Amino acid sequence: MKISKMVKCIIFDCDGVLVDTEKIGNGILLEMASEHGFDMEIEDAYRNFNGRNLKDCFRHIEEAIDQKLPDSFETEYRQKSFEAFKTQVKPMDGVVDFIEKLKIPYCVASSGPVEKIRLNLEVAGLLDKFENKIFSSYQINSWKPEPGIFLHAAKEMGFDVKDCIVLEDSKAGVKAGIQGGFKVYGFANGFNNQDLEKEGAVLFHSYEELSELLKF
Repeated sequence: MKISKMVKCIIFDCDGVLVDTEKIGNGILLEMASEHGFDMEIEDAYRNFNGRNLKDCFRHIEEAIDQKLPDSFETEYRQKSFEAFKTQVKPMDGVVDFIEKLKIPYCVASSGPVEKIRLNLEVAGLLDKFENKIFSSYQINSWKPEPGIFLHAAKEMGFDVKDCIVLEDSKAGVKAGIQGGFKVYGFANGFNNQDLEKEGAVLFHSYEELSELLKF
């Protein structure tokens, strides 16, 4: 696969870019939060929660209901979502073929914990493609929309920012990439199109389209 000479490394976000988890995770979060008086449509959850540190999502919910969530809320959410991910996670359409044809280095950089990233990649059949190329915000204590995780990934992969592109599906992720000086391609899913474009991402709707944009 020939690729634009300007691109020497691809940094993938995980959820919603490599693996189809956003509907699962958001669905469980909204269901649990509704028990405490929180009401939000799934479309708005995509806009407000995707790509964010989980504690930021909880803070958003607490501000909306004007009370603290139970201390057990995070543990319960992680347990429920992990169980769902073990059986329901699938790779995004077209991503396996896209990765298998790549002739340049690539990695994954996510706000999620390493164990969550590994679980989702394993269930989706992608873990073997990302061994030793997994970078988590929890490793550096910097979460999107801060650019730290992408800067860390580029450095660890041995590339300058100008030589890398970031693939994202969240507003927070695009902000992080742009702030870090990266060119960002935004995976449009029907809910996030305007938000990603507004933040400066080049939109793509499928991996086939991305291949064309990158002049493979």
